[in-house]
Amino acid sequence: MPTLDVFNIEGKKIDKIEVSDSVFNVELHKNAISECVIQEQANKRQGNAKAKDRSEVSGGGRRPWRQKGTGRARHSSNRSPLWRHGGVTFGPELRSYYYSVPKKVKRLAMRSILSDKVREGVVCVVDAINPKEFKTKQMAKILVNLKVNDVKSVMQPEGKDKLSNNKIEKLATKRVLVVTRESEEKVYRSFRNIEKVRVLPSNSISVFPLAWAERLVITKDALLKIEEVLK
Repeated sequence: MPTLDVFNIEGKKIDKIEVSDSVFNVELHKNAISECVIQEQANKRQGNAKAKDRSEVSGGGRRPWRQKGTGRARHSSNRSPLWRHGGVTFGPELRSYYYSVPKKVKRLAMRSILSDKVREGVVCVVDAINPKEFKTKQMAKILVNLKVNDVKSVMQPEGKDKLSNNKIEKLATKRVLVVTRESEEKVYRSFRNIEKVRVLPSNSISVFPLAWAERLVITKDALLKIEEVLK
């Protein structure tokens, strides 16, 4: 069974935890991961492009001139696609890009990508995220303590925004996914101003955020809950 070190927020190793082979020691299945990532991205699409065809454009109920005798080409409506202000032929229609993949494929992809993260050594288990103050500065320090990221403070360039020339931005060098057991507003609000850092509760993680992340910081409680669900 794979064994993971457990750290506190100061970066000191305080414990070890054994995780299940059936969840964290699974062969890499690239096809399952790819299928789930594409499905998640497709389900985010809005599909709200729409153009009116000749039956939907306002007006055009009366033909512009009689059929014969004018010498001009015959037309049945001035809302024909041939006319200015007419309808669009084969234009975009409202549609849903939503589709689903089998539950077994999703679970296989989750197990596969979690196992791959463990093998790569990019998973950092934290006992709890409970600093004295829930501030961005403290959260940036935690990431540095855990050696999962380097967070630098930089000044915005002059002229970019007159109202925020003195604003300090937090720039992270690695993409980090922080996973907590439950949704924690204070943790989310403290991390959200650090670039390339995302915070998700354990019941909201999916294949795409895990594939996106270069480093995974997960609380011990969240790890046990994920293991219980995927076992």
